[in-house]
Amino acid sequence: MRMSASTPPSSSRRAVKPLLIAAAVGLAAIAAWKLLSPAPAAGPSGGPQPTPVRVAIAQQEDLVVRLKALGTVTPLHTVGIRSRVDGELLRLAFSEGQHVKAGELLAEIDPRPFQVQLSRALGTQQQNLAELDNAESQLKRFAELQSKHFVSAQDLSDQQSKVRQLQGRRQTDQAAVDEARLQLQYTRITAPVAGRMGLRNVDVGNLVRSSDTEPLATITQTIPISVLFTVPEPDLPAVVAAARANPQLTVEAWDREERTALGDGVLSSLDNRIDTATGTLKLRAQFANADESLFPNQFVNVRLQVSSSDAVVIPNAAVQFGSKGSYVYVIAADATSHLRNVVLGPADGERVSVREGLKAGERVVVEGIDGLRDGAKVEVVEQDPPRTGA
Repeated sequence: MRMSASTPPSSSRRAVKPLLIAAAVGLAAIAAWKLLSPAPAAGPSGGPQPTPVRVAIAQQEDLVVRLKALGTVTPLHTVGIRSRVDGELLRLAFSEGQHVKAGELLAEIDPRPFQVQLSRALGTQQQNLAELDNAESQLKRFAELQSKHFVSAQDLSDQQSKVRQLQGRRQTDQAAVDEARLQLQYTRITAPVAGRMGLRNVDVGNLVRSSDTEPLATITQTIPISVLFTVPEPDLPAVVAAARANPQLTVEAWDREERTALGDGVLSSLDNRIDTATGTLKLRAQFANADESLFPNQFVNVRLQVSSSDAVVIPNAAVQFGSKGSYVYVIAADATSHLRNVVLGPADGERVSVREGLKAGERVVVEGIDGLRDGAKVEVVEQDPPRTGA
């Protein structure tokens, strides 16, 4: 039996019908949007509307180039105060947090046992000195008698040996006396450096020993103080050249948020090798820190001045980069933008110097660059005020 051609099933027709309706609604919406949309705005002469831009004026000024780094405030001296003798802690002569001078008394150990040792050493020394005096007197008499052959040469030699033996004992006794005096001196603990005292770890009345691992307290020098920071290896040539030209490079310390300047210092030293693990070189800057705004182990942001030069300076935002190098858009007197290739110099933060291609006083676009082209009309909506300082 032959099958004759038939129409699509009713279910297929039902599936196609909604798609046709949706397409028709979409076309109607597009047509309505075109009818209701306003025509593109035109300029006064009927051309395109000027592009709104924000501009800045190129300034001739002294550009200070600084390297930024992370640093840690590090005391020049940190000393743990320990006893060099064993004994009872009689007195603490400092207050926690107090500033002390070098040589100032900090603590005192019971001196009485050491005074006894010194008295014993002095007594032994006196006994041996008296014996030495007697032996030397006898040696003189033996020398006279031997010249008259009343004593033998052997007796004279024995007496000479006894004198030398007692002379050696005199040196030993003197060393014992010096040691006893030194031990007695150690009962008075003085500050080895000037600085601020930390919290005490031992109270008065406790027995302290020279072998104790924990110090009585810690003294930290805070005036002056230093900051340790690192610079990456690529920046090292500029830093070394600047340090050779000026041994007193300026270093600024700022707080964690870089909102408050904590102090000005100078670069004092560079490490003797690069850390191969990080590819950085460690540097130390010293700060007077008279107001103690820098605190030991504090985290700071460091700005190291490496150069200073008179140059034409513009904001970084004005510089664009293309296949032919860096360029800016300069606004002419007739309110048209012109693409200008420039040669850039050193940069400092949000500003960069221009070596070639731009003069001081010219206006450059810093915002609205995306819609610009060479020769396009612009409308200046805002102009950055000139900077009064670096």
